[in-house]
Amino acid sequence: MTSKLTRVIAASLALTATAVGISGCGSAQAGTLEGGRLVLPVAGGTATVDTATLGVSARADDGTRLVLSEAAGGGLGAPGPVTRTADGARWTYPAKGLSVTARTEQGRLRIGIRADRDQSVSWPVTGTDRAASAVQLPRGEGLDIPVRDAFWNSGRGGLAGSTVDVGADLALPLWGYAMGGGSGASGSGGARHGVSYLTPTDLGTSLAFASRGGALRATAAHDFSAGDGTRDYQVSFALTDGDPVAPAADYRSYLAQRGQLGSLRKKIAENPANGKLLGAFHAYVWGEARTAAGVARLRKLGVDRMWLGYDAGPDPMDAAAVRAAKQAGYLVGPYDSFANGQDPKAADSPTSTWPGTVYPDFCVRKADGTAETGFGGRGCYLSSRAFEKAEPGKHYLADRTREMTANGADSYFLDVDATGEVFRDHGAGHEMTKAGDRENRLARMGRLANGFVLGSEAAQPWANGVLAFDHGAGTPVADGLWKLERDKETWGGYYPQNAPKNFFKPVPLPADLATAMYDPKYRVPLYETALHGSLVNAERWELSYDKLPAQKTTRALLAMLYNTPLNFVLDGPSLTKNGAELAALQKYFAPLHRAAGAERMTSFRWLTGDRSVQRTVFGDGVLTVTANFGDRAYHGLPGGCVDARLRGDAQPRRLCPAKVNTPAG
Repeated sequence: MTSKLTRVIAASLALTATAVGISGCGSAQAGTLEGGRLVLPVAGGTATVDTATLGVSARADDGTRLVLSEAAGGGLGAPGPVTRTADGARWTYPAKGLSVTARTEQGRLRIGIRADRDQSVSWPVTGTDRAASAVQLPRGEGLDIPVRDAFWNSGRGGLAGSTVDVGADLALPLWGYAMGGGSGASGSGGARHGVSYLTPTDLGTSLAFASRGGALRATAAHDFSAGDGTRDYQVSFALTDGDPVAPAADYRSYLAQRGQLGSLRKKIAENPANGKLLGAFHAYVWGEARTAAGVARLRKLGVDRMWLGYDAGPDPMDAAAVRAAKQAGYLVGPYDSFANGQDPKAADSPTSTWPGTVYPDFCVRKADGTAETGFGGRGCYLSSRAFEKAEPGKHYLADRTREMTANGADSYFLDVDATGEVFRDHGAGHEMTKAGDRENRLARMGRLANGFVLGSEAAQPWANGVLAFDHGAGTPVADGLWKLERDKETWGGYYPQNAPKNFFKPVPLPADLATAMYDPKYRVPLYETALHGSLVNAERWELSYDKLPAQKTTRALLAMLYNTPLNFVLDGPSLTKNGAELAALQKYFAPLHRAAGAERMTSFRWLTGDRSVQRTVFGDGVLTVTANFGDRAYHGLPGGCVDARLRGDAQPRRLCPAKVNTPAG
């Protein structure tokens, strides 16, 4: 409502961090050393590192003092002598075999730790500043949680008392805190300061949450392991303006500075078929919906862009259906996985069947020689290193891809490859570290991206350069979801074949799970702030738009606000029942996404103190979207509705998802 509560994204941080780093921190010998306290200039102030404990504090340009980290947990022992370097200092903790460097790098404080032995260190210890008001966490798309919020400080939220793997469980390798402001519904609404924590060495890094004195604290830990290739640990600290998406803006800047930020425009230039993603909703199709007649029905409804995917079962889309989809302007492609192998005589999926002795020879092996159990407890995970070594001569992956796309498909969905679940392999002849697993996956995804519009599951940012889209990073998965999905009586199983209930059966989310995942007052677009314009992000495949009826309006508003597509599941009956609704939603979304899908998200704001009205901006005002999640009108925008304005629009375009006309009323 007031300007105090309508904060603009920390775009200045993302745009000027490089310049600040060069002009403000490029002196011959940066900072000062006062006893054991190293003081370094950073964008927005100065940072002080206590070399005895690794405690980190800061003084902002306006004089505000901030605690960025308490001392490392468990102690580090007495430090060795501190040696000045051109841009900071270095020292050791001899008792722990740790070597530390601290320096200013492009406006951030960057601390690196190298270990000469396998061990774990708990640091940084964050959220201890008394002014801390909200924590930002990239669980799926992203959360901004008031640190004293009763729900999240209790067991109901599933966060306090939990530990998450930064490389596997978070969509981005970061977290952040806002300092100052009230502790009410607006969270960090009045904050003027904040801190971003980036951990590019996310492998081996975890983040533990605890409620202390009714407030959430987050403590990182890093496992130094020679075998896992994690003997180095880096944390970058940046001062922010306390904006809820500032850590993600900082990370986008970080990626861009290193040439690691992909561009959807570039991907479209290299493969024009990628352009068909702009304006498209996504759907997995079954039964009639995966036939040429089903495609014709969808197009007749007025749907002009879609991504259509199908499973690898015995009845894939045939050449006629694929041809019809491409003529309609749609993308179409199979689901596949290079990660699972099973005995061909008993395999439960064609994607788990491989020629010759790929299974079991390519199984990832643990240190004791046993195989890493595969999907659903079946077979094993297959080693990306084994495939990479064999591919030049055997062409297992190229042959699989050729077979899967013989129908003319122009897209490919490769499950698992871009997720955070990577493996160390002890298998003789195909040993690899977790970092090596990532490199192998990137290599094979890069090859696929040369010929297909490539997607994968819950894309981690290290894969943003090769992927055009992902299914999963948009969903802030809470632990209770997996328990619910394992309850096949409630959730549904993989039957009947033409309309599996785990896809099609509507399910009510338990109240606490619904709050943790979809309450809009906690949701913030961290992933889109970091990667919008790099790839297209959607929700998980098993959480189709119609799967969660109670969340439909909220999810539609979030999709329009974040400029991200909805994900559907379709068969013949659902086309009849819900096709008109899908068409109306896609008709609204298409021009917005075509205009802004390749733009960066430049602003996110809460417009009301209770966070019920939210606004985003894309590009230099290319698109502005205002969503009202509340039940009362805001400046003429009814509750449950969204207004979008493209540059040049005389009037905003309005959508009220609950009122979209469907045959069911």
